[in-house]
Amino acid sequence: MNMQAETQAPGAPPSAAPPSSGPGSILGNPIFFAVAMILLTWALFLRPQQRREKEQKAMLSQVEKGDSIVTTGGVHGRVTGVTDDVLTVEIAPNVRVKLQRSAVASRTPGKGEGDKS
Repeated sequence: MNMQAETQAPGAPPSAAPPSSGPGSILGNPIFFAVAMILLTWALFLRPQQRREKEQKAMLSQVEKGDSIVTTGGVHGRVTGVTDDVLTVEIAPNVRVKLQRSAVASRTPGKGEGDKS
């Protein structure tokens, strides 16, 4: 006697094979989930980080003489000199320090050369 016939109830029709994920079923494909997770990670984490880096780079390139800045260390000052990669910043009357451009966290455009805060 057939093993399959013994497990079925007497008089029941033969059972159909369980549905398999054929070539048309994309949801059953583990590669689909891997690609979906990579895309989700890129959309939620990597793309916003790339956008912030681009905005920071643009802000650093726009720093010019007279701008008020805040450094990554929290020092506030006014830019008094600009070279390629070094800024001279006045942090108190007659107190000037030289900083790398990359040390600037934020920038407020200056309101004119004669404006002292």
